[in-house]
Amino acid sequence: MNANRTPTHERIRLTGTPVGRMVRITDFGDEIDPLQREQLHAYGLSAAQAVKVLQQTPMTVLLCEHVELAIEHAVAHEIWAEPT
Repeated sequence: MNANRTPTHERIRLTGTPVGRMVRITDFGDEIDPLQREQLHAYGLSAAQAVKVLQQTPMTVLLCEHVELAIEHAVAHEIWAEPT
């Protein structure tokens, strides 16, 4: 084992993130419509943004700064994050 090795974070989908977990948004999948991507950015959801997953059913609900965002699973499945 190499002691100098830095740990790497694996990307996970928002739909696979446990409730209560803080993650940092890393990327939006190509399957998200450009208009919907703009709407997400307008609500404060962008790359490098830290969010907390509040709920996974019936929709994925995130706490983004002081705003709760409810996102359909089809969209949340295309948003990638990493643990903070």
